[in-house]
Amino acid sequence: MATIGRRPWQGLANIIRFNWHFYLLAGVMVAVLILSRPLFPEAIQAWVSVGLALGGLSILVSLLVSWYIYDLSALYQLPWLRHSGQHKMLNIHAGFDETSALIAHKFSELDLRVCDFYDPSKHTEVSIQRARRAYPPYPNTIPVQTHYLPFAEGTFDTSLAILSAHEIRVEEERVQFFKELSRVTKPSGEIIVTEHLRDLPNFLAYTIGFLHFHSRASWIQTFQQAQLTIQQEVKTTPFITTFILKKNGPTL
Repeated sequence: MATIGRRPWQGLANIIRFNWHFYLLAGVMVAVLILSRPLFPEAIQAWVSVGLALGGLSILVSLLVSWYIYDLSALYQLPWLRHSGQHKMLNIHAGFDETSALIAHKFSELDLRVCDFYDPSKHTEVSIQRARRAYPPYPNTIPVQTHYLPFAEGTFDTSLAILSAHEIRVEEERVQFFKELSRVTKPSGEIIVTEHLRDLPNFLAYTIGFLHFHSRASWIQTFQQAQLTIQQEVKTTPFITTFILKKNGPTL
């Protein structure tokens, strides 16, 4: 599904581009195992072959699923995003922003503010560093801390955290972040959170890589501690969940 401003295969290409060290290491390991396989006893050779097959299949599946999510699905169409009238929106990310330009294009009259809570002392992944070098920040992006957003109470009609909040690894910090999102969002506004979940579909897609995500139960606990309630849950593919939150609203 084509999205304005995104090139064909952009999502998959970025994954490989930003994580090429992982694929290089995997390739070296595969080559070493193939070359050394004849040195093992015959019974062990069979297990080496099985391991090679499973490892290769795991990498292939993760790439195909990522291609499906980031290039073929409606994820970057942002189908759950809407607004009307004079609308103020906050989009906050963790060092790699693929959505602000899309939002600004989709809603040209929108008053959009963009924040980046990337902290090099906490977010040491080389993939994020490469992404930041490859993609310059959206104009007038504001660097922030997760515990404080430099806006008055009730500034925004909608606050967004798209594929970013999982980077806040400590639960207490994550709760404080959502309290801040709640503070700067209007009482009638929405907070929208899009994430992979630590669940069966993401395990089947990414094996142990799914541990980088938080479970649905963990997100619900975070929202509850920040006094937010889920108004709607939207699935964009089996691998991506969007939570639409309200302040002190009725639960599902």
